[in-house]
Amino acid sequence: MPPLPRHLLPMTAAVGDGGRLSVGGVDLLDIAAEWGTPAFVYDEAHLRARCREAVDAFGDGVAYASKAFLCKAMAALAYEEGMHIDVSTGGELHVALAAGVPAERLVLHGNNKSEAELARALEVGVGRIIVDSFDEIDRLERMGAEAFVLLRVTPGIEAHTHEYVMTGQEDSKFGFSIASGAAARAVERVRTLPSIELLGLHAHIGSQVFLLHSFQKEVEVLAPFFAPLGLPELVIGGGLGVAYVVGEESPTIYEWSAAIREACTAAGVPAETRVTAEPGRSIVAAAAVTLYTVGTIKQLPGIRTYVAVDGGMSDNPRPVLYGSGYEAFLPRATDAERPKQATIVGKHCESGDVLVRDACLPDDLAVGDVLATPVTGAYGHSMASNYNKVTRPPVLFVRDGQVRPVVRRETLDDLLHLDV
Repeated sequence: MPPLPRHLLPMTAAVGDGGRLSVGGVDLLDIAAEWGTPAFVYDEAHLRARCREAVDAFGDGVAYASKAFLCKAMAALAYEEGMHIDVSTGGELHVALAAGVPAERLVLHGNNKSEAELARALEVGVGRIIVDSFDEIDRLERMGAEAFVLLRVTPGIEAHTHEYVMTGQEDSKFGFSIASGAAARAVERVRTLPSIELLGLHAHIGSQVFLLHSFQKEVEVLAPFFAPLGLPELVIGGGLGVAYVVGEESPTIYEWSAAIREACTAAGVPAETRVTAEPGRSIVAAAAVTLYTVGTIKQLPGIRTYVAVDGGMSDNPRPVLYGSGYEAFLPRATDAERPKQATIVGKHCESGDVLVRDACLPDDLAVGDVLATPVTGAYGHSMASNYNKVTRPPVLFVRDGQVRPVVRRETLDDLLHLDV
């Protein structure tokens, strides 16, 4: 297997004369030596560039889908670069507010918002609430507070992606179905409530979608329902796919936006409509690498070689949940050939604790090596757990030769803080 393709690395990644990789002007082996492993390392320049690209492509209103990766530093960064922030729980709302993001720049999602979450959103003046059910309409009516809302509708589109991250099909826990008439009834109901202003519609067909045609089909289905309503805003959601492994190529945010706008024009969406999106993975995924240390190498002749690292499913559950693929490499020899076949596993008490099932690595891999997996900026930190009471890794931003810790490594005592 050839060396790791450069397009899977963060924007500022650079290989030195000895083959060692740096990101943001900082050597990854030096980071591992000083900060320990596992560790999430984010290229801050990459994050900012993707945020600016989204704003340039979609204009004001485009929102960062914070479920992909959220901490105070990330929320502040996205806001600084002109994005709104999409939050889907009271916890995400709390973090965004703590980061100094103005409430009017926040969009509140969720298929089962509690009265407490809605009350908090109304209290602080969240800019948009995406209404997802008739029960939620009832709650807002009882509260009687003024709110700007969009209705989440289900377009009936089955995106070509993993079934667990498909959200636009008829059989979904999200939204009001257009085909069944539920969406039309929801529009009528909301328009009878004097305290609620209906601004538009929202839809989302799924995550890790590579085919731009799927998004264009979404617009084709939405337009005949949306256009007669005379609403000013249409949000087509997020879900743009990201390349994780050799052979994958993904559309850019600019290409995604152009395809959406072309479809809107063709489908008769009024030109003055504010058409926006909610990118998450495509903002942060490729910005990060995760660093591990190899602890054991176990060769089973005629079967496979297991390479065990000091993290695993607690810092990256995506391979376990979705069978997601990743690449791996040694940052001490970034451009080395990778002929050695191995399965990279974690340290958890589960046979399914697999990070990379069919990894390609250099032949001279050894215990103690720092091993890296690229494209881990989305749904690693945000889905991390303390399974087996393993402490969660730190999040480090790198830029201009400096390391900035934005989430510290958990300690063993942190594991006891909630016990009573």
